[in-house]
Amino acid sequence: MTNMNQDIQLIWQEILADISTEAALWQLAIVVAASALAWAINGALRAYVMRNAPENWKLGIGGINRVLFPLSTLVFVSIAKLVLTHWQHTSLLHLASKLLFAMAIIRLVVYAVRYIVAPGGLLKTLENTVSGFIWTILALHLSGLLPQIFSALEDIKFNIGKNPVDLLLILQALLTIVVTLFITLWVSRLIENRLMGAQHINMNLRVVFAKLLRVFLLFVAVLIALSAVGLDVTMLSVFGGALGVGLGLGLQRIASNYVSGFIILLDKSMQIGDVVTIDTHYGVVSDLRTRYLVLRKLDGTEVIIPNETLIINPVINHSFTDHKARVQMPIQVSYDSSLELAMQLMQEIAVNHPRVLVEPEPAVQIKGFGESGIDLMLSIWIPDPEEGSASLQSEIYLEIWRAFQANKVSIPFPQREVRIIRGQSAS
Repeated sequence: MTNMNQDIQLIWQEILADISTEAALWQLAIVVAASALAWAINGALRAYVMRNAPENWKLGIGGINRVLFPLSTLVFVSIAKLVLTHWQHTSLLHLASKLLFAMAIIRLVVYAVRYIVAPGGLLKTLENTVSGFIWTILALHLSGLLPQIFSALEDIKFNIGKNPVDLLLILQALLTIVVTLFITLWVSRLIENRLMGAQHINMNLRVVFAKLLRVFLLFVAVLIALSAVGLDVTMLSVFGGALGVGLGLGLQRIASNYVSGFIILLDKSMQIGDVVTIDTHYGVVSDLRTRYLVLRKLDGTEVIIPNETLIINPVINHSFTDHKARVQMPIQVSYDSSLELAMQLMQEIAVNHPRVLVEPEPAVQIKGFGESGIDLMLSIWIPDPEEGSASLQSEIYLEIWRAFQANKVSIPFPQREVRIIRGQSAS
C-alpha cells in the first residue's frame, strides 16, 4: 500500500511539473487523437458486426460494443505511452489509462445489470450505485487516500466467536459475495434465455428448469463466496436446520405456495395461454411463477392468485384439452314470427362471422316457450377465447337485429293485460 501511495504521489508531482510545458500538450494531443481514432473504429466495427453477425451472437457483441471504445482508446494510449516514455514524462497518459479502464469496467457492469434486472426504478438505482462506487474507489486511489482508508479499516478489530476479524475483512467478504452473486445471476440469465427458447421442451418444464437452475446456481455461488473469504461452510447446516423449523412453523403457507407451483408446472394442469375461471375471475393465464399465477382478465386487469388456491379449490380450465371455447347467445322471438326463418337467419349470420368456427357448426336450439315469446339459444365456437367475446356478441346481435327487421321477424317485449272488474253494489 505504501508503494502504491508513492506511485500516485509521483504521478501527481510529474503532472504538476509538466502542466505548463510542451510535454503536457503532447500527452493531451495523444489522448484526443486516440479517442478520435477509437471512436471511428468503434463505429465502423459496430455497424459491420451488427449487420452481419448471427442473431445468437448479438448479446455478446452488445457487451463488446459497450467496452470497445474505452478499451481501444486505452490500447492506443498505452502504445503511445511506451513510445513517449523515452523522451518525456507520461504521467498524464498514465492517469488517462486509469480513467479509461474504469470507464470500461463501468460500461461492462452496467450492461450486465441491464441484462439481469428488468427495466424500472431498481435498474436505474443499481446503475447509479455501481457507477458511483467504481468512480469513488478510483478517486480515492488517485488521491492517495485509499491505502490510508484500508489501514484504518484494518485497525478496527473484533471477535466473531473465537475468530478475530477486522472491518476490512468483512467488507472484502461482502464485496466478494456480491460479485459472485452478480456473476451467477448473469450466467443464470444466459442459460435461462437459451432454455426458454428451446421450443421442443414443454413451456411448463422450461419454467421449472429455469427456476431450479437459478436456485442451484445461487446456492453454489454462496458456498463459493463463503469459502473464498475463509468462512466455514459447515455453519450452513445450522442455518439449514433453522430454516427447516421456520418453514414448518411460520412459513408453511409460503412453502405450500412454492410446492403447489412446482406441482402445477410439472403436472401440466395449467399452462401459459390457458383460459380459466378461478373463483369469480375469468381470464387468460399470462404468467406462471413458483409462488403465484398471473391471470389477465378480459378488461386488461391482472389478478395475482397464490398457487395454493389452485390446488385446494376447483378451477375451470376452458382450454385444457381444446383451446377453442363455446359462446352462447340467448334471444327471443315473438309467437307471430316464423320460427324456422328466425333460426335460419341466426345460423347464417353466425357462420359468416370471421371469428366463428365452421367446425363445430353453429347451432340454434329452442330452449322453451316464455311468457312473451319463444326462447332460442345460439351456440357458437371461437378459436381465440383469450381475445374476449363481448365485441363478438355485440356484432352478431347487431346483424341479427338487422336481419330480423328485413324479414319481418319481431323480438317481443313484455306485455301485461290489466282487467278491471267492477264489484256489484249491494241492493
